[in-house]
This record gives sequence, structure tokens and C-alpha cells, in this order.
Amino acid sequence: MLDDRTLIEGRINRVLGERIKPAQYADFAPAEIAVWQAPDEPVPVAEALAADYSPAAAGDRWGPPWSTTWLRVDVTVPAGDGVELIIDIGFDEGKTGFQCEGLVYRADGTPVKGLNPRSQWVLPDGPGQHRYFVELGANPELLSHPMFRPTQLGDKATAGTDPLYRFARVGTATRNTEVWELVQDFEVLNQLMHELPMDGPRRHEVLRAMGRAIDRVDLTDVPGTATAARAELAEVLAKPAHASAHRITATGHAHIDSAWLWPVRETIRKVARTTANVVDLMDRDPDFVFSMSQAQQLAWIRDHHPLVFARVKEKIHKGQFVPVGGMWVESDTNMPGGEAMARQFTHGKRFFAEEFGIETNEVWLPDSFGYSAALPQLVRLSASRWFLTQKISWNQTNRFPHHTFWWEGIDGTRIFTHFPPADTYNSELSGQDLARASKQYAEKGRANSSLVPFGHGDGGGGPTREMLARAQRLADLEGSPKVRIAAPAEFFREAEAEYPQAPVWVGELYLEFHRGTYTSQAKTKQGNRRSEHLLREAELWAATATIRHGAEYPYERLDRLWKAVLLNQFHDILPGSSIAWVHREAEQQYERIAAELAEITAAAQQALAGSGEQEIVFNAAPHERSGVAGGGAGPRTPDRLATPSRHADGFLLDNGTLRVVVGTDGTLRSVRDLRTDREVLSGPGNLPQLHTDFPNAWDAWDLDSFYRNEVTDLLDAEVTAGSDHVMVVREFGGSRMSQLISVSGGQIDILTEIDWQESEKILKLAFPLDVRTEWSSSETQFGHIKRPTHANTSWDAAKFEICAHRWLHLAEPGYGVALINDSTYGHDVTRTGTTTTARVSLLRAPRYPDPQTDHGVHRFRHRLVPGASISDAVVAGYQVNLPERAVYGTHAVTPLVTCSDPDVVVEAVKLADDRSGDLVVRLYQSTGARTRASLRIGFPCSAVWSTDLLERRWDETEDYPVTDDTVELSLRGFEVLTLRVGRAE
Repeated sequence: MLDDRTLIEGRINRVLGERIKPAQYADFAPAEIAVWQAPDEPVPVAEALAADYSPAAAGDRWGPPWSTTWLRVDVTVPAGDGVELIIDIGFDEGKTGFQCEGLVYRADGTPVKGLNPRSQWVLPDGPGQHRYFVELGANPELLSHPMFRPTQLGDKATAGTDPLYRFARVGTATRNTEVWELVQDFEVLNQLMHELPMDGPRRHEVLRAMGRAIDRVDLTDVPGTATAARAELAEVLAKPAHASAHRITATGHAHIDSAWLWPVRETIRKVARTTANVVDLMDRDPDFVFSMSQAQQLAWIRDHHPLVFARVKEKIHKGQFVPVGGMWVESDTNMPGGEAMARQFTHGKRFFAEEFGIETNEVWLPDSFGYSAALPQLVRLSASRWFLTQKISWNQTNRFPHHTFWWEGIDGTRIFTHFPPADTYNSELSGQDLARASKQYAEKGRANSSLVPFGHGDGGGGPTREMLARAQRLADLEGSPKVRIAAPAEFFREAEAEYPQAPVWVGELYLEFHRGTYTSQAKTKQGNRRSEHLLREAELWAATATIRHGAEYPYERLDRLWKAVLLNQFHDILPGSSIAWVHREAEQQYERIAAELAEITAAAQQALAGSGEQEIVFNAAPHERSGVAGGGAGPRTPDRLATPSRHADGFLLDNGTLRVVVGTDGTLRSVRDLRTDREVLSGPGNLPQLHTDFPNAWDAWDLDSFYRNEVTDLLDAEVTAGSDHVMVVREFGGSRMSQLISVSGGQIDILTEIDWQESEKILKLAFPLDVRTEWSSSETQFGHIKRPTHANTSWDAAKFEICAHRWLHLAEPGYGVALINDSTYGHDVTRTGTTTTARVSLLRAPRYPDPQTDHGVHRFRHRLVPGASISDAVVAGYQVNLPERAVYGTHAVTPLVTCSDPDVVVEAVKLADDRSGDLVVRLYQSTGARTRASLRIGFPCSAVWSTDLLERRWDETEDYPVTDDTVELSLRGFEVLTLRVGRAE
């Protein structure tokens, strides 16, 4: 028989694209339009409604980059069914969320719906004369400009003023519902057909039915023949799915990046446009369910668009609009500190509970760049049950083996986890997406269901009516998975019941991709680290001042500052993958945060120290330092710094514990631990190394393994000695690097300042160690994670760049070395026979999306601690990141709480958020060993009990017995424990 498949397929595509789709609308009548250019940043709606508008027409250019143009539309709406207002402001249908957008308002200022390339229609308020206003955002296209090429469009200051867009058409048209339905029939069947096996009858049955339908279409009268064409498709659309077909729970979604290729101010508008669209669709389809994460984004709607928020709340109470996620933003999870990660859940879940009366159970992080092994415990401690991610499908080397599994964290906590096999969080419910979900599903034969979030995302837009039409047709269709629209919680409950013995994945979900995000935009990362520790200090000293002296506790200020820090931990801000505008604003915000927290801390410390002329040193670290207790204040015993002396190879720093030689090239030529008579280094340490860093794509995100193929050791240096340090100055390329090296106690401190002017380079600082180890230990939230130093397997080899918080520890039996930092995260560790080299990633210089990434002056502090245990690394990490503060006064300060075992670390001390006056103390076991410890309470207390991260008492838990103001604790390795201490009257 003649094989005419290709001929029929070509005919379907052409007739559908050139005749049927254009026939969906008829009787276009242009509206009268006028424009007003907002002078700078977006203005309130009332101001725009009262502005003076100038006449405009189709074809007119509008919209300098990042500007706001208001469009006034005066339209006469004819009577009849199907009349819609079409507003095409110059859209490209392939770039939803990544170009111009709009929000339509009525003349009274009430919002109607958003506009984007896939949703250009508005249903008018009946026939007659109407006036609408549209707030247009001229967002430049940065993802295809062309891809990954440097562009100045990422900052309003450099983007220029030439208009980016042209008005296409604005006016009324009549949508032919039967033709529109025919388009949906064809698209579902055509997409399905291309995914069906060539040797199966269903593919050919669908093809022939579509061929007959095309025969019934009169190309000169599509509306008049659409019903007949649909009749030819009815039989193939009515055939039910196989009983064993994969089951898909589809939930509407719009993954909106809180900042990325647009600034935060634009995200606020994107969220409003998307949610306005969503509630509008819900009005027309009561079965539509939409899931939205990120409490911050709902807070923005509440604060900036209260009318939209009111509609959202109405749909939440009806069960159509479903808050998910339980976090303030979809944060990065590699770099935020432990307490900050906990506060993501505290503030996120509390917002949903207080605003909507909802307890979210699923943690929703589809797009973050890897997932910390500390997360399962934090998810459980937030009173959540499930976890969803998607990004691991981007792995470059290894395919993740599961789609539904139990994820076990560093402490042993397990969380039921789903990884949608459709490999997208922006599905259009296309045949390709659904077939991929069914084909790739790894749990076949054991379970048979998966989740698919659908809707335009990243830059927003959300689901469309076309997607909902697909879902209706795919509910029970032969050859396709079965599709139902529902909330994620329905999927998770059923999946957990279906597959209780799911496999277990232990440890981090390391993303084999985007490794450069541990280093890009160093000032953003430094601002985050600094803010986290300043918040610790402010809470600690403010709580102490309140309990000891009745000072007012700054609840509102601390809440606001925490939320600002949490926002900037979003997974395209903290990782350094946003446009210049975003990082410029983040750095400015961090400076304001630091100033306000310093003010809070200074006031509390002065209240505690009183007036006087004695130096009182405050130690916010959890461990004793310089004679001052952790969390307390008093006179200190200053450290002695070694005095440099001449040496044959340069300069010698010897304090009787360490003997350090700084060579004439500025490297550490020798570090001898005199306590063990052992040389620590296997080669020159503190060695700056420069690599070319030009990844194949995703410049700010990626560090490709081939960067290691070439390296330049920066050995030209000017070395001089001061009274208690050695100074090293280097110049290379257009950059200048100076270092101050000092020795005190059993540690070497290196303060580095770099005026960085390189492009497409990465700068590393190397420390070759005479230590043979198969594992490195890197601090993560509330503990540490071990990673191999070898490349035995492809999983090991893929971890050629790793993330560590405040410290990295390398050890062989009987001896270890810790490398401490104050603001860097990227590291690499390699082993050569009997030695191991640790390198810190200091700076990168990608040119996309910010062509000036990291140019400027940076300051870093690193500390090398020879002979260190894990416990020593923990102590040093806190000390480097929490410097002592001196205040002149009279009174020493005893800590509010003191723990008997230094391995049980007091991470946070604060007053309870409910303003009851209770003290909240968060502790964790830091070494991985089961530990018993005594916690001494430094004030009269009435009771002590454990809580979740939201400071709520765990059900069925008893109070801890308090004897002589002391509580006895038992913690498993890496366990996090939140205690609430009631104050005695």
C-alpha cells in the first residue's frame, strides 16, 4: 500500500497553520488608542488614569528598555456572542514571559487580566462604548539577544532609550468557538500522533482521521465547515486510554523567578499580571486548579495589588488557587546558612497560615541549582511532609535514577520526594511533554503516577485556556497518559499510598550543572553571609537586653530585615545569575541591612554594658573566645601575633605553635606544626591560580570541567613585612591583589583585597596539603557533608566543584586541616597519591547576563587551621564570621544560655515571634555524633519545651525537666532542636 503519511502530515500542518488558525477570529474592528509614557519607574494606577494621553496607531514604536507606557483603549463593542478585545502590543508568541507584557484595567482602576504573547484577549464588559487602560512593561528580550552574548540591556542605566516594540493591532474581533475547538482537537491529536509508535495501529488511525477532517474543511469557508471537520475527529477523541496508562496529575503553575532577567520591581508586576489571568480563567472554568509557591510573591500582590489579592483569596477559599511550597521564596539551598534556611520555612509557612488559614505540606523547589542534604530535616521540622524538585533533570553527566523516592538527609530524616518525569515545570500539556513523562517514568511496575506543573513560567504568564482545553481532551484518551487537574497534595497523598516502599536516596541532590553559581557575583554572596551573621548578633543582644534590662525588642524591624535577606536568597539572586540591575540593588540593600542591624546591635550592647570606660568585648559566637564566653561579654585576653623575621626563602612567622615561611613569591613555602613536628604543606600554599573560564553556555551559571586544562600560577609578587604581618602585592592582567598574612595561636589568617578587572577568568587560591584523604568535609546547614576526593565513578567525577559554607576540612587518621572563609562558597579538592589540594574559588568574570560581573574591589578573609578536628573547624568558622565587638561600659554580660558540650552549638537566641516574651533557642549537633549535653538557662524560667520551626509546640511532647536552671539534652548526629523557654513571672 502506498505510504502517504508524510504527505498527509504536511497537509495537516499547512492547513492548520494557514487556514484554520487564522479563521478563529473574524470581523476585526480597530479601537481608538492613545499612549502616555511614564516618566521613570512605574506609577500608581490613579496617576496613570489622570495623565494626558497622545493619539497612537498600529505600527507606532513604543517602549524604551525597562520603561512603562500606558495605553488607553476606547472601543465600541458590538452585540453578539464571542466578541473579544484583542490587544497585540508587538508580541512574539515564542517568548512568553521574556518580552513586553501588560495589565489591563477598567476606567475605574479595577484590574481585569494580564496580557502576554499567548494571552492577548480580553472579554469586554458587554456591548457598547468602553474605555480600558493597559500598563505596558517594555522588558527587553535578554535570553535571545542572541543567547549568552554580552548585552548592556540588563541595567536601565546602560540599556539606552530606543523603543523596542511596535503596536500590532488593538480592537474587537469575534472568536468562532467551533473553529477554536477544532484547533484544539487538531493540536491534541497531531501532537499525540507524533509520539505514538510507528508500528502501532493507533498512530495511523489518528492520522487518517485528521486527513478526513482536513478533507471536510472548505478552505474558503472554515467557519462553515468546522463542525463537519470536528465530526470526523469525534471517534478517535472518544476512545478511552488503556487501563494501564500512566496517570498524570496536572496542576496549573507559573514558576515566576523573583528576579532574574528582570529586576524585583518587574517581578511584582509579573506576579500581578499572572494571578489576574489565573483568577480570570477560574471564573470561566471551575475545575481549574492553580498552584503558587513563594509567600513573598503573594505578599507583593497583597501590598501592591489589593484588588487582585482579594480575588486570589476568594479562589483560595474555594480550593482552586492553592498555595504551595511553605517558603518565603524558592531559594537557593546550597549557600544560605542553617538559620536562614530555617527562616525561609518560618516566614513562608506562617504567611500562608495567617493570610489564608492554610498549612502547606509540600516543599516546592523545581528550579534551584541542587539541594542540600540538610533539607529533609528542615522540611520535617517545618511540619511539612513532601518535597518536589525538577532541576536535577539538567544533570550533564549522570541521569538521576528515581522519580518518586524517599530522600534521606544528613541526620537520617527521610522525606517523600517527587521528581516529575516530564522534565519541565513549564509544561503546555503537549503530547511531547506527556509522552516524555510516561516513557521516562523510572518506577514502572511499582507505581504509575506523576505530577506535571503546567503553564508559562520563569517570566510568568501561567496556564492558558488552550492548555485547559488540552487537559479536557487528554483526561481519558487512547495512546495518552490519563490527565486530571488537581492540587499537588492530592497527588502526593495518593503517590505515597501507592508506593510506600519507594527507594531511598541518601545525601545531597547535587546538580551536575551550574557549578559557577557558587562563585559568581561575590559581593552578593558576601552581603548574604554578612547579613546572616549580623542578624544572629542583633537577635542575640536584643533578646539579652530585653530579658536583663527590659529593653524594647525590635520585632518589626527584625521581621522586615529577615524578609529582605530571604528574598535575596532567591535562586537567581544569591547564585549570581541575574542581570546587573538585580545585583546592584541587592548590594545596596545589603549595605542598608548592615547599617540598620549595626544600629540595633549597638543599642542593645550599650544597654547591657552600661556607661563607663572599661572595654567590654561582646562575643556573639557560640564558643568561648579570648576569655569571653560564647553569647556573653567581658574583658578579653588579646591574641598575640607572631613577629616576622628574615628567612632565606623570604620571611618567617614563628609563635612557638606554628612556624610559617612566606616565600619571596608570596606563597606559603612551609607551614610546620610544632606541636606534632609535622609539615602541613606538600607544595606552595596560598597560591593564586588563574584559569580561562569560558563555558559552552550559561556563562554566569556554568563552570565547565575543561577550565582546568590550562592554569597560570601568579608568582610575581612584592613581599614586605610589617610589625605583625607579611604583606604580599601582586599585579596581573588589569588587576591588583594584596594580601596580609599573620599567625596567632594555631592558625594562619590571610586577608585578601583584589581590584578585579579580568573577563572570562576564574581566580582560585590553592593549598596543597600533606594529608592523604579520600573525603573532604564541607559545612552545610546544621552540619557537614562528605564528598570523595577521587573520581572513581562518574558521580564522583562530576563533583569537580563543590559548595562549602564557612569551612572545609581534610583529614587522615590522627591529623586534619581546616580552611575557613568569611564569604566564599566554591571549592575544589583533588588528591595526588599521598597529598591533597584544596582550592578556594575567589572570583569569576562571566559576561552574561552581567557583562561587568564582579569588576571592582573585593575583600576576603581565610584562615588555615593545621591540626584541626571537625569540632575545631566549627569553632573557627563561627569566629571568623562573627568578629568580636568592643563597647565601653562597666558591666560584663553572662550568656542567656550556655551548653556544656561545644559540639552542641547554639545557633540562634531570640524572642518568640508571637511576642509572648518567651525565649527561643535553636541548637544543633555539629559533628554527626550522638551527644548528651546540659543547657544552662541564665535567667529564671518557668518551663522549657520543643517546637517546630514556626515556634509551635510539637504535639504530644512533654516539657523538659528543669533542675537548677539546667535542662538535660540528648541529640542524635546533626539533629536540630528548637526549644522555647518560658520566663518566670
